[in-house]
Amino acid sequence: MPSRSNLPRVAALVGPYSSGKTTLLESLLFATDAIARKGGIADGTTVGDATPEARQRRMSVEVNIAATTYLEDRWTFLDCPGSIEFQQDSYNALLVADVAVVVVEPEPARAVMVAPLLKFLDQNDVPHIVFINKAETAQVRLRETLEALQAVSDRPLVLRELPIRNGEAVAGFIDLVSERAYHYRQGQPSELIKLPETELSDEQTARADMLEHLADLDDGLLEELLSDTTPPTGEVYDNLSRDLAGDLIVPVFFGSATQDHGIRRLLKALRHEVPDPSDTRWRMGILPEGAAVARVFKSVHAAHTGKLSYARIWRGEFTDTGLVNGLRPSGMFLPQGAALSKLAKAGPGDLVAFGRLDSIATGDLLGSGDADTPAWPAPLPPLFSLAVHAEKKQDEVKLTAALTKLIEEDPSLSLDRSTDTNEMVLWGQGEIHLLVALEKLKSRFNLAVAGQRPQVPYKETIRKPASEHGRHKRQSGGHGQFGDIYIDIAPTPRGSGFVFTDSIVGGVIPKQYIPSVEEGVIDSLKRGPLGFPVVDVQVTLTSGSFHPVDSSDQAFKTAARIGMTEGMPKCDPVLLEPILAVEIAVPADYTPKAQRIISSRHGQILGFEAKDNWKGWDVVSAYLPQSEMGDLIVELRSLTMGVGTFSWTFDHLQELSGRGADKVVEDRRTALAAQ
Repeated sequence: MPSRSNLPRVAALVGPYSSGKTTLLESLLFATDAIARKGGIADGTTVGDATPEARQRRMSVEVNIAATTYLEDRWTFLDCPGSIEFQQDSYNALLVADVAVVVVEPEPARAVMVAPLLKFLDQNDVPHIVFINKAETAQVRLRETLEALQAVSDRPLVLRELPIRNGEAVAGFIDLVSERAYHYRQGQPSELIKLPETELSDEQTARADMLEHLADLDDGLLEELLSDTTPPTGEVYDNLSRDLAGDLIVPVFFGSATQDHGIRRLLKALRHEVPDPSDTRWRMGILPEGAAVARVFKSVHAAHTGKLSYARIWRGEFTDTGLVNGLRPSGMFLPQGAALSKLAKAGPGDLVAFGRLDSIATGDLLGSGDADTPAWPAPLPPLFSLAVHAEKKQDEVKLTAALTKLIEEDPSLSLDRSTDTNEMVLWGQGEIHLLVALEKLKSRFNLAVAGQRPQVPYKETIRKPASEHGRHKRQSGGHGQFGDIYIDIAPTPRGSGFVFTDSIVGGVIPKQYIPSVEEGVIDSLKRGPLGFPVVDVQVTLTSGSFHPVDSSDQAFKTAARIGMTEGMPKCDPVLLEPILAVEIAVPADYTPKAQRIISSRHGQILGFEAKDNWKGWDVVSAYLPQSEMGDLIVELRSLTMGVGTFSWTFDHLQELSGRGADKVVEDRRTALAAQ
């Protein structure tokens, strides 16, 4: 592994909603003199959360970027959204970070909320540490929080410091490597104090636990411990740094972002123990020599500057005037919250924004094409949808273009035009996710957009056959119109679709008119007797007649529609509802709740099994009516501490009868009458 360099490093601040990441960013910037005073979330003065949508909701809705310097080391911090609905942006940021600081609250019951995040970090070999925030409010011993976190982490958690308490309050800490004790001072560096005698026994036990974790990964250290040899402090630091870089351990720190407690200790750990870009580049398989290469991790279509492509440079040097993938950017910038400052050049480790690289997408490599970096992960699957339309009809074309830009910014959004309902359906990760997207359409593109629950694409079919005569005759001077057909209508097996045949003999209907009959039949199936598209039906043209002058394609098409309109109600039409195959993933403790959700939504539970490579998680398989899927993710998250999720695919159509079907048909007829 390459040795440590002095290249600028990037740390991502991640963790559940309300854990205090944005406040921690303010504290880090204040401690490093990047800002003169700390801002507040309530009054909208933080460096992060600068967008109108974030400040209105008092929550991060996208990654915030801020640069600073600590002891001559350059750092960029990525403050990532805590809401699971915006995790696509967080995941993208993590893939260009040297380390992730996982911010959690000191509540054991909330530890499960970081399970998906820890799994993503381990799957992508991203080194990470845990910072237990709000230590001043802890109602339980931090050890209990540590045990709860270990239950959801695949990597061993290594406690790096021990709290010193003044009654129930955390007043300072003991560094378990240096065995030095410190007392907190708000807004200032902690004060070095004598290690309290009352903490000596606990400190020795905690230090032994830390060394045992490290010895599990180092035979030399294990031999020293077995021979009762005290390992040198430098050797312990080397082990911590090496094991962290390899994503083999997760060091744990604590403090208070609000009171600035433990912040400088965290900065020192970042400086001395966190891998730098040479390690990250090595982890990604990028050789140190070669042409310049960078990777885009975020795209933004800003109102005044146009498109911005945020990228981390891994190798070589970029300039503000040089070509990037054959394109000349409008500039290169250093991001700091909502502000951008121009850069003339940037090199390895730097995180920059390129202006107006319009054809470049998130995940693209910039520069040399010979870099063999890991594949960019696929977007998160859709979980929640809204049918959207511009409030002003003349804005519909503009709406499609604006949504395309939002989807480029956030690939976990997607757009679908339903051929069954003719709705434009916007998909995302949850209700707030889509509402924020609509707010961005208003604030950035001046588009007022309405959203509502999408229609369910019901179908209908028939249960018995019928024969019908369709005749269209009109005489209005000159050539008239004449088409005359006899058809048999019959049901077919579910899923077989539409079949048209003819058994015409003797030329009673000329061959050139038979395709027109089929067209008329197909047109009539677009809306059956119940008001929905008809599927799984066979229509056979058996006989008819024609007029040598008045018959035409249009006449036979109309005759077919007449025959179908009169014949279909005689075939015992029945409503079909779409049924989805759903797999719900939850921690095993919540499996009974997931099953109750399925039952309450008229679903059919097929079974459950352990989720592959997820410790303590289950996957519940079921069939669910699509009509019951609208707010499934909302209820699932509310009952599983926000971590439950699901995937789905269309499976089959199922007959729907009784009051439920009557209500659907009545609503459909009302909607059609209003058109």
